[in-house]
Amino acid sequence: MWSVKREIGSVPRRSSARAVAVAVIAPLAATLLGLPFESFGTPEAASIYMFAVVVAAAIGGLWSGIVAAILGFLGMNFFFTAPLHTFRVDKEDDLVALFVFLAVATVVGALVGRATREAERAARREREAGLLTYVAIRLLSGEPLDRVLRDFASALVDALDLARCEITADSVEVRAERPEKTEGVAERVPIVAGDDAIGMLIAVSREGEGFGRAERGLLEACVRQVAVALERGRMDASVREARVESEASRLRAALFSSVTHDLRTPLASIKAAVTSLLDPETAHDDAQEEALLRTVLEETDRLNRLVGNILDLARIRAGALVPAREPTAIDEILEAVIARMRDALSAFRVRTVIRPDLPDASVDPVQIDQVLTNLLENAARYSPTGSEILVSVGPWHDAVQVRIVDQGPGVPSEDRELVFQEFFRRDAGSGRGGTGLGLAISRAIVQAHGGRIWLEGAPTGGTAVVFEVPGLRRAREGVR
Repeated sequence: MWSVKREIGSVPRRSSARAVAVAVIAPLAATLLGLPFESFGTPEAASIYMFAVVVAAAIGGLWSGIVAAILGFLGMNFFFTAPLHTFRVDKEDDLVALFVFLAVATVVGALVGRATREAERAARREREAGLLTYVAIRLLSGEPLDRVLRDFASALVDALDLARCEITADSVEVRAERPEKTEGVAERVPIVAGDDAIGMLIAVSREGEGFGRAERGLLEACVRQVAVALERGRMDASVREARVESEASRLRAALFSSVTHDLRTPLASIKAAVTSLLDPETAHDDAQEEALLRTVLEETDRLNRLVGNILDLARIRAGALVPAREPTAIDEILEAVIARMRDALSAFRVRTVIRPDLPDASVDPVQIDQVLTNLLENAARYSPTGSEILVSVGPWHDAVQVRIVDQGPGVPSEDRELVFQEFFRRDAGSGRGGTGLGLAISRAIVQAHGGRIWLEGAPTGGTAVVFEVPGLRRAREGVR
């Protein structure tokens, strides 16, 4: 910020008192300079007074130069034109010389004053453009509003040579001031967005100084940029809020649709089984009763998994998914999962390949159990009856890699990232889709362990789901 403000500099303000002073002092100095020389006549005096006019115009401006020309004309007449110390002129040549000097000095003073004024105007515009550019860059930088407004107030204090600057906008109040407490005129500029006043800028000049039209214009231009930036910030906040609300509505609708669909299916099966068991007019042998009770058990487990997935989704969104890591053998977790899912996987040939040099992994056994369960359920859901599901576990660099390959229809390459989104279902309406949470939760768990998960095409035409978790050696290095 300092370098930018140094390039901006301060906007110069011409003092009327200075212009008057230089208009008087320059001819007076020329007179005092020429009096000691007795040889000074009208021509010599004209030269020195012309120089005084140029100095007065350069320092004080147009009217300062004109006033200096008139005072020089009078001084040259009174002190250097015969008869001396009177305003009477005896010689016609001296009278012509005096009026020629007045005309030339007036023209020179006007030209020099105008050139000086244009140069100052160009410098002012350059500084104002620099200040406005600085304001725009800071306001659109995305930094906190209070810091940006504080730096903006400080830049205005330096650029306009203010005693103090205060900005109040969107419940933010900032103040920048000079160490010295001399204060002059206060200028209040409202910050307006549309028809609403959303803040106020108060600029206080230094003692004895006011604000010219140029300074007020610059303040108003800066305030307009502040208003635009604040309005844009409000609109961005509204857009973000609308997006969040839209996403929340989408998730609520998807959750409602998923839960109602996936709750009804197992509940309908449970109700049918229990109704059949309680029907006194229906006779069941032991095998039929066992089948109905097993249906109730399986559908109850399915409901439990659905509720568990929803709870896990809530934990993930709340940022409460923290693995309780411990050294664990992934192959032992896999064997336990396959044994527990024996009935669900009974229609398939499940083949496991475990590398003998498999290292332990630093993982949460319960969470990795859930990942393997979700992936095997997906494989079983999309695989044809009697097909093979291959599960291989082996080391990969410093990680443990698990690959589950099915012989189902596969996932198109353009959908291989989408399937990890919450409630995304392939083949919706086919009756095979789940809640759309399994892969999303699995990715969240794997990423919480510092690993990664992805989908690949399988040589058999199915899908390969691959995930990696840190091996014990890499996890220990991460702790150190």
